[in-house]
Amino acid sequence: MVCRSSSVVEKELGITKEDIGKKISIEDYNAACKKAVMRYTDVWNDMTRRIGFWLDLEKPYVTYHTKYIESVWHLLKKLYDDDLLYKGYTIQPYSPAAGTGLSSHELNQPGTYKPVKDTSVVAMFKVNKDHASEFLFKDAFGDVFILAWTTTPWTLPSNCALTIGPKLEYVRVKSFNPYTHEPQTMVLAKSRLSAYFNEKNENASFDEYKKDGKNIPWKVGGGFYGHQLEGIRYEQLLPYAQPEGGDAFKVIGGDFVTTEDGTGVVHTAPSFGADDMRVARQHGIGTLTLVDLQGRFTHEMGEYAGKYVKNEYYPTGQAPEKSVDVELSIKLKEMGRAFKVEKYEHNYPHCWRTDKPILYYPLDSWFVRTTAKKDRLIALNKTINWKPESTGTGRFGNWLENVQDWNLSRSRYWGIPLPIWRTEDGDEELCIGSLKQLKEEIARAVKAGVMKSDPYASFTPDDMSETNYDTIDIHRPYVDNIVLVSPSGKPMKRETDLIDVWFDSGAMPYAQWHYPFENKAAFKDSFPASFIAEGVDQTRGWFYTLHAIATLTQDSVAYKAVVSNGLVLDKVGQKMSKRLGNAVDPFKTLDEFGADAVRWYMISNASPWDNLKFDAEGITEVQRKFFRALFNTYNFFALYANIDGFDLQAPQVAESERTEMDRWILSRLNSLIAACDAAFGDYEPTIAARAVQDFVVEDLSNWYVRLNRRRFWKGEQGNDKNAAFQTLHRCLEVVAMLSAPVAPFFSDRLFRDLMGSSVHLSSWPKSNASAIDVELEQRTALAQKLTSLALSIRKKDSTRRSSPTSRSSAPEWASR
Repeated sequence: MVCRSSSVVEKELGITKEDIGKKISIEDYNAACKKAVMRYTDVWNDMTRRIGFWLDLEKPYVTYHTKYIESVWHLLKKLYDDDLLYKGYTIQPYSPAAGTGLSSHELNQPGTYKPVKDTSVVAMFKVNKDHASEFLFKDAFGDVFILAWTTTPWTLPSNCALTIGPKLEYVRVKSFNPYTHEPQTMVLAKSRLSAYFNEKNENASFDEYKKDGKNIPWKVGGGFYGHQLEGIRYEQLLPYAQPEGGDAFKVIGGDFVTTEDGTGVVHTAPSFGADDMRVARQHGIGTLTLVDLQGRFTHEMGEYAGKYVKNEYYPTGQAPEKSVDVELSIKLKEMGRAFKVEKYEHNYPHCWRTDKPILYYPLDSWFVRTTAKKDRLIALNKTINWKPESTGTGRFGNWLENVQDWNLSRSRYWGIPLPIWRTEDGDEELCIGSLKQLKEEIARAVKAGVMKSDPYASFTPDDMSETNYDTIDIHRPYVDNIVLVSPSGKPMKRETDLIDVWFDSGAMPYAQWHYPFENKAAFKDSFPASFIAEGVDQTRGWFYTLHAIATLTQDSVAYKAVVSNGLVLDKVGQKMSKRLGNAVDPFKTLDEFGADAVRWYMISNASPWDNLKFDAEGITEVQRKFFRALFNTYNFFALYANIDGFDLQAPQVAESERTEMDRWILSRLNSLIAACDAAFGDYEPTIAARAVQDFVVEDLSNWYVRLNRRRFWKGEQGNDKNAAFQTLHRCLEVVAMLSAPVAPFFSDRLFRDLMGSSVHLSSWPKSNASAIDVELEQRTALAQKLTSLALSIRKKDSTRRSSPTSRSSAPEWASR
């Protein structure tokens, strides 16, 4: 709720980020965001109680509370002091719709890459004839062009270089332009010839070409290596503006160029690609940024100025029929600067906040230097018990192997402010790690005359009461008004960015306790967590941010084990969605079946990390098979225990005086305790739930109770009858305990009826190894199996159960 409240509020208010501070004040906007965060608290709390999710609802942590923010500032200060927080100007994923940059882990969450059909173009860059390019013009057929392919034609006006692979083989091809039919010589990678030229037309007659774009003849006019192209200059493709800060319009070499697709030549726009900017800097190439932060072409773009580079950025219903990609492609065709234009289907990243396409854009951002701790991140991850293991070693492990520095900055208004103040020239800066430090710096600023007074004068740093902390607000716009003073006496203003909301969530282990300002003992008792559980989509979200912050600030894991939950699909295995009409309403499901049946079905059906094919008929089956068997077994016990006045406090019948059947079920019970203890201890609740269900249905209900009914029915009292009551009572008591983690409500009711107290306040049962008789369990299991086989034969032969069998026999191997 905290993460998405800003985008939700903007939609509800009918505004965009650009309207904040104009149509609505930052103060009013943030107040609306704060209200939206808590809007569904009652619904969340109700669902939490209904499903038996054990949380402290009376004292929840809230990420916008001042105490929480102060703990986050403490973590950031520690990163800053350890030289793990820095400012850099780099190409970053950027969401024009949300108005902010994104981190690499935000961009790589499930569902962010979506299949799209974009207009792609192979653009033709005209080579300038000079000493460096002279070999390309020898026996040339018309002008010489270098071909470069792009799926983002909107970046072509910002082209500043062409990048080739120095060791790759390239060729000259003599042919005709498929749109203008002009003669031309084209340069591309040798291995990409078949992608653009039909083999049957090679060396065909140029004189017979009908200039209709069909069966275009072509001929290879010589080959060379990429390094021979380096330094060659070409004409600017679309001269709307000139680059700044370096050279431009020449061929350079890059180690990232491949021939898997395209032409083996990369159109290089340094402003819109990380590799592009890296290789451009290496070769002293300038930049040309003709798109603004809203995703629109700048005023230099003439007839395209103000147009969005992605149609998805337009307000609903206002997108033009032709995107700028299509318009630019048409323009290039008419100019004779397009060799091939077509639709290209590929996966493209989208913003998780707005579901709109992102851009790669040059941003001045603050970064967490996670790459500096890469080896430690990997080493600590290997100590975590991942369920399943493959998520930790594969999905998460691979992510850490390729970890990038964390883009922390967010150009937003609602969230935790970055606690860094800098002078205008950027030469001096200060990172604040506590409100006490902030108060001290404000006092210095007031004394130096850069602030008139302390806006937080009512706050007492050493008073940890909620009342004291509620007197101040360190969100925007209030914190923006604080001007500090540098050691040399210059004013310092706060860096206006907020921090990534995923840092907020990853700071939870510390900030929930307001650590280290108070609750130090409570923090140490709870850190690292024994285990955490969340959806597999959090591998690059919460799982990662928890791990990264703990490693960088504590040199520790944040959690000892992870239960990575899979997806809940529909009954045929499709992902649920409102669009498909296969989504299940959890409230209606709980109303119909109850929380325990739903929980037992989901846990016993599949391991938490496996995708679950949800079928309501499966819940009905759980109700019928497990809960009815357990309920009927308890009813049977309660009926005769009440009739006979069974006394739970009476002395226990000695084991030697109990029947073999009693000893068997108690042996099975203690074996069950051991199995469940091991399963739950290894975070395998499905194994435990299935073991309990098999015990209740097969052993306790179908075998023990069925074969011992006469002992409960008989009128006379005695050790045998007491032993039967005590045995069955103990079985039901332990089953309630073992079932409690999965079916908390039914188990609690059962345990209260049996013991008079809550099962959740009882101690976990311990297995009595001396009560386990493996040989007895094996013999009884054989008897159960033979009986089951005999019943199946009777059913097949339509023989009634009440009809006696004259003779039956089992082969010798059945006893093995």
